[in-house]
Amino acid sequence: MRLKPLAGLILLLLGAASLAWPEFSYTKDSHDAKLGPLEFTVKEKETVRIPVWVGLAAVAAGAALIWRRKA
Repeated sequence: MRLKPLAGLILLLLGAASLAWPEFSYTKDSHDAKLGPLEFTVKEKETVRIPVWVGLAAVAAGAALIWRRKA
């Protein structure tokens, strides 16, 4: 079955990406207010941090799935 090596490759790439870029930001709308013809929007910037151990675990799990593909 070819699913284990593919899953291993995906885990390996995601782990490497999380080690290269340990945090990312995005903007979300939190409040909208309409007062007659005026509209107000509050946008909040959120930052997500990915721990190093998560990236290392994903790389290790991906490598193990690729390495043991014949089992």
